[in-house]
Amino acid sequence: VQLVDSGGGLVQAGGSLRLSCAASGRPFSAYAMAWFRQGPGKEREFVAGISWSDDSTYYADSVRGRFTISRDDAKNTVYLQMNSLEPEDTGVYYCSARRGSYRPSPRSYDYDYWGQGTQVTVSS
Repeated sequence: VQLVDSGGGLVQAGGSLRLSCAASGRPFSAYAMAWFRQGPGKEREFVAGISWSDDSTYYADSVRGRFTISRDDAKNTVYLQMNSLEPEDTGVYYCSARRGSYRPSPRSYDYDYWGQGTQVTVSS
């Protein structure tokens, strides 16, 4: 599976961005998908995940209520809608795919495939 992230950019605090992750290769629908991010000087952290079986969603406490993850299996694409952005949301955002499990995981080492990352910068 190849993943291509896009949609990042520079936005003011309170603004919105929509990230996309386009997948190619094996059937996209059989993978749990997630977004991680890595801020300056920080470790990579889980942001949001979505299962492939029932589209259950999971969020980090820091983004719950502001971010929404969704998937369109017909387009082999997963999205991350980010609203009410804060400077603390700044970082490189990575799409990831987990095989062998219908549920996403908050641990980065549970994922098998990664996108190249897209930069999100939120100015105050």
